[in-house]
Amino acid sequence: MTDTVLDRFLRYVVIDTQSDPKSSALPSTEKQKNLGRLLVEELLAMGLSDAHLDAHGYVYATVPSNSDKQVPVICFCSHMDTAPDFTGTGVRPQMIRKYEGGDIVLAGDPSRVIKVSEHLELKNQIGNDIVTTDGTTLLGADDKAGVAEIMAAAQVLVANPDIRHGTIKILFTPDEEIGRGVDKVDFAKLGAKFAYTMDGETAGTIEDETFSADGVEITIQGVAMHPGFAKDRMENAIKIAGAIIDRLPKDQAPETTDGRQGFVHPTGVTGSMEKATISLIVRDFRDEGLAEKEAMLEAIVRDVLKGFPDSSYGFVVKEQYRNMKVVLDRHPEIVEHAVEAIRRAGMEPVRGSIRGGTDGSRLSFMGLPCPNIFAGGHAFHSPLEWVSRQDMEKAVRTIVELARVWEERA
Repeated sequence: MTDTVLDRFLRYVVIDTQSDPKSSALPSTEKQKNLGRLLVEELLAMGLSDAHLDAHGYVYATVPSNSDKQVPVICFCSHMDTAPDFTGTGVRPQMIRKYEGGDIVLAGDPSRVIKVSEHLELKNQIGNDIVTTDGTTLLGADDKAGVAEIMAAAQVLVANPDIRHGTIKILFTPDEEIGRGVDKVDFAKLGAKFAYTMDGETAGTIEDETFSADGVEITIQGVAMHPGFAKDRMENAIKIAGAIIDRLPKDQAPETTDGRQGFVHPTGVTGSMEKATISLIVRDFRDEGLAEKEAMLEAIVRDVLKGFPDSSYGFVVKEQYRNMKVVLDRHPEIVEHAVEAIRRAGMEPVRGSIRGGTDGSRLSFMGLPCPNIFAGGHAFHSPLEWVSRQDMEKAVRTIVELARVWEERA
């Protein structure tokens, strides 16, 4: 068994682990367990005797402490599933050794091109080894890069007892991409005080802030009528839904916002003349911003309905996740230690915010404070996904140094 981070990554990405939002099973797809079983085999081969896959598809393992100090137990976590946005079946990873710059045309579908103008981080990868797909599938660097990095770092810690560290817990989760990644985590079994997800992008980045997120479902009850006798009587729920969507602010959409700007985003419309449903997601870094956007959205619905006096609406808000910074600010040492580890691994640390969420968002609010560290992948959820070997190796060094920092400062 070869154990470089690149070798591990190339082994893992060819295993199809896509999750399925339409499935109610746990995990949502049985095939995710195929990777879980392989990881357990490799962890046991390292000597981590408690490594196991549970019934829900979670992998747990422990790197025992080799320190005389009382070091807080920390966990490193990554998810095994890949996104349902694009196929993950039949992944054929392609290696570009000593990348010389320029756009990358993907051999399996030459219409797909990783353009430097759209992937500016490529400018920092000259001379590095880059992994892509052939353009017909996802790569799965989100988050098999993180999985491979944690596995490689565990091997380093086991093989080098001179690196002092406390107890390190390893957790690999299913179904993160469909929002269920931590639904069945056994916190008592995990036994960690703090955690880190390895699920970020650019090398050197640590993210301690996410969007706060809600889902909104608007139902429109219209007035159905035979079209031959509909004059001044029909109120078509489909048209009402369309009018509501047309009124959404153009400057508060995902395609027109960046940085710390939030958005309102319709994700689905279904219905008939009589009844229609609009599904939306609302994102903002502040809970107050969420509330403002939801109030604006309901005001639009009410205003549109003024033109349809015999129709009615329902407006349901469902909390999805909250900004983990609220929790992490209570434990500043978690991020401070990570910043030091990134610096020791040879990079300039960059504090960032995620325009999205991670397992760390929910873990933080479930009692396990958990920022997000880079894994090196880019263009997640698309066939243009790529990662460099050197950035994965930097992530491995960061994990090892982070274990060391926690021990030194205990």
